Amino acid sequence: AMPEINKAELLDGVVYMPSPVSVEHADHQFDLIGWLALYRMATPGVVGGDNGSIRLDLATEPQPDVHLRILADYGGQTDESADHFVEGSPELVAEVAVSNIPIDLRVKLPLYQRNGVREYILWRVPDEAIDWFVLRGDHYERLPLSPDGIYQSEVYPGLWLAPLALIRGNLVVCQQVAFQGLASPEHANFVRRLREHFDAHNP
Repeated sequence: AMPEINKAELLDGVVYMPSPVSVEHADHQFDLIGWLALYRMATPGVVGGDNGSIRLDLATEPQPDVHLRILADYGGQTDESADHFVEGSPELVAEVAVSNIPIDLRVKLPLYQRNGVREYILWRVPDEAIDWFVLRGDHYERLPLSPDGIYQSEVYPGLWLAPLALIRGNLVVCQQVAFQGLASPEHANFVRRLREHFDAHNP
């Protein structure tokens, strides 16, 4: 209804207009996208998006900082509309929060949970913390860290994150851990399942 606006989010029937994006937010978002892009490049049928509008339901159309989704032909839970928007819930959504932590935790988290976003990553920049939530049943639980301090996705096998390295800007370590995940048997099995699903539905 307001085509002159560059960014506005419809969240449970309420329109939110974010403030201008600071360097602090943009720099951290760039690093987050770089980490997820490594996984996307190594995993067929998985695509990502940056600030794309997502139609979750009639009253909710967020524009998350980053999302990762499995294409429908590979067994994913989203579609692309005739006017080229994502419809349905991406398997993973990530937000970088600098000044809007309350919105991301109290407004977006329950909406993503209600609509079946299977994993939600929230990088709380001022708190120097990264929360990773996984949908179990109808509610989010925190994904536990491995004994060596690594997040290992349950939805995307082989998607591994060293949160402290990412927070501190140690991207060499972050990359090394990401490559370890991509070299894991779990990732190889996931790639095989994705390809099998595609072949079965595209004879």
